[in-house]
Amino acid sequence: MAPSRRFQPGALRSHELEVVHEDPHFVVVNKPEGLLSVPGTDVSVTDSVLARMQERFPNAMLVHRLDVETSGLLLVALDEPTYVTLQAQFIERSVHKRYVAVLDGVLERDAGDVSLPLRVDLEQRPRQLVDFEHGKPAETHFQVLERANGRTRVHFFPTTGRTHQLRVHSAHAQGLGLPIVGDRLYGRPDRRLLLHAERLEFTHPATGARVVVEAKAPF
Repeated sequence: MAPSRRFQPGALRSHELEVVHEDPHFVVVNKPEGLLSVPGTDVSVTDSVLARMQERFPNAMLVHRLDVETSGLLLVALDEPTYVTLQAQFIERSVHKRYVAVLDGVLERDAGDVSLPLRVDLEQRPRQLVDFEHGKPAETHFQVLERANGRTRVHFFPTTGRTHQLRVHSAHAQGLGLPIVGDRLYGRPDRRLLLHAERLEFTHPATGARVVVEAKAPF
């Protein structure tokens, strides 16, 4: 059995945190690669998006999370009623998310869907496994943007939000069969994981208007 390969975040305050949208009820931040969404199990690492937000907004709560190695948009509620309302939108799948990724190889299909149920690998956390008996449903739509230099740039549109969903759906032989560039768990290490949450669309918890926020990928 291969040893578990845990990611070690950088030193405290080694990453800038950009606020891309601010509202009295919520903010949207652009999380850099390498910064935790919430405090981790290693008590020596105290820096995270949540910790930084609570310095400025004591009642801040993260509505969802991104892997430490994934960059991109995170939605932060500034009060409990907003948190409850936005969480409900994620549960009801009315929040539309778009990611951009670069795959390590040339994908022949132009677009399609991947449906592979996932569960945690109990012997190699935080790895996830495809398990048709015990896994939770996971659905991803993909669309190819570009093929160049032996790699494929794609958009991902996940309709569920399972841990490592896009990473496993990319790498697994029954998915796309091509890992995301820089994926140390399901592919080959590189300078970083080329996966970025670039667009969020949701309903404003107070006005009912649709809100769209985008942040261009840094790769």
